[in-house]
Amino acid sequence: MRVAFPRKWWVGLLALAAGAALRLWFIHSYPEVQGDPLVYGNIAKNWMLHGVYGKTTSGVLRPTLIRLPGYPLFLAACFKLFGMEHYHAVMFLQTAMDLASCLLIAAFTGRIWSAKAAWWALWLAVLCPFTANYAAVPLTETLEIFWISVALYALARFLGTDAPRWSWALLEALAWSYAAVLRPDGALLAVALCPAMVWYGGKLWGTKRLLRYAAVAAVLSVLPFVPWTIRNWRTFHVFQPLAPRYATDPGEFTDPGFNRWTKTVCVDLTCTWEVYWNVDSDVIDIAKLPSRAFDRSMQYEQTRQLLDDYNKTQTLTPAMDERFAQLAADRVSARPLRYYLALPLARLADMWLRPRTELLWIELRWWEFQHHEGETIFAWAYAGLNLLYLIAALFGVRRRPPLAGAMVTFILLRCALLVTIEAPEPRYTLECFPMIIALAAIALAPRRQAATS
Repeated sequence: MRVAFPRKWWVGLLALAAGAALRLWFIHSYPEVQGDPLVYGNIAKNWMLHGVYGKTTSGVLRPTLIRLPGYPLFLAACFKLFGMEHYHAVMFLQTAMDLASCLLIAAFTGRIWSAKAAWWALWLAVLCPFTANYAAVPLTETLEIFWISVALYALARFLGTDAPRWSWALLEALAWSYAAVLRPDGALLAVALCPAMVWYGGKLWGTKRLLRYAAVAAVLSVLPFVPWTIRNWRTFHVFQPLAPRYATDPGEFTDPGFNRWTKTVCVDLTCTWEVYWNVDSDVIDIAKLPSRAFDRSMQYEQTRQLLDDYNKTQTLTPAMDERFAQLAADRVSARPLRYYLALPLARLADMWLRPRTELLWIELRWWEFQHHEGETIFAWAYAGLNLLYLIAALFGVRRRPPLAGAMVTFILLRCALLVTIEAPEPRYTLECFPMIIALAAIALAPRRQAATS
C-alpha cells in the first residue's frame, strides 16, 4: 500500500533548498562549539588516536563512561573523513541528515494521513528554526531526531504492507538502538513504539505473530549495549548499561545536596545557566536568584552565607554540599507541594514554551524589555511560533490519526522523565518535534486521503 503523492517534485526541491539555506545560515551566523560539543569531540579524538574511550583532563587521559558511544562514534567517523576536529564538516553533515529527517517526517505523515498533509509536514519541518538551529551544533539532537524519524517511518511501512516484513522490523530495531546509543533517554523510543508495533499490528495479523517480530526487534536493539556494559564493568567495575544521570565517572562526587537545593529553586534555563552550571566553575550571585529561593528572611541569610563561602573558592566541597542538603530539606519540609508538584510542572512548561533562543546571541534575560527592546520582541515572536506548532499538533491529535496513540505515548513518556530533572533546557523537548510536526501537518491538511495501491 502506498499514498499517491502529487508529482510536484520541484516543490519538494524548493522546500529542501529553503531548509538547506536556513541551516547554512545558522552555521554561518550561530555556530556553537564549546561546552558539551568539546566533551564529545575530546572523547572521539582520544578514541581515534589512542584507542581509549576517555577524556583528557589537565593533560591526563582517563577512560570515561559519562557519554554513550553513539555520538563520539559519529564524530570519529567525521574526523576520519574530513579532518581532526573539523567541526564545520560535522555541521554540514548534520544539515544533510536533518533534511533527510524532514523527508522522513513528510513520508510518514503521508502514509498515515494524506499527500497534502505530507507537503505540510515537509514545509513545517524544513522551516522549523528550532530543530534547524541544532544542525549548527555538534550535539546529539540532530542525530536523535533523525533516528526518531526513521523509526516512525519504518513503523508506518511495517504496518502498511500486506504482511509484516522483517526488513522494516529490523530497520525499526536499528532506529531504536541508535537513538538509545546517542542518549540514555533515547530508550524511550523503544518503550513507546515496540508495544505500538504489537498493538496496531496485532489488529492486522494477530497478536501472537506480532509478538515474535517485536521480541526480535527489541532483542536486537539491546545488543549494542552488551559490549558497552561489559567494557564499563571491566574498566570501572560498575554495572552501567547506559550513562550516569549526572555525567560523572565512578568515584566522582555527584553533589546530591546542591542538586536537591537547585530543585527547590530553578524552573527555567536562566536559573540553570546562572546557578546550576556555575557550580565548581564560577560564582553564584545571590542577586540573580529568584524570590522563590527564600521562604523567610532567616533563610535568605543562610543562603547568602553559604554562597559567600562557596564563592571564596568557587569549589563545592562535601561539607558545603551537606549545608545545601540541609537547606533543601528545610525548604521541602516547609512546602512539599511546591517541590513535588508545582516546580516540576513549571520546569516542564518552561522546556515546552520558552523562546528557543538558547543558541542565538540573545540576552539570557530576554524579557527585560527596558535593556534590549528588539531582542525582547524577537523572543516573544519566537515563543509565539513555537506555541503555534504545539497548538496545531493538539488539533492534529483531535483528528485521531493512525499511530496517534504511539506518538502521544512517546511525548508523555518524555514529559514524565523531564519532570524529574533539576536543570531544565528547552532542547530536551526537541526529540518530540518529529511527532509535533506530523500532528501539526495533519491538523492543517483538509481531510484524510485513503491509501491507494
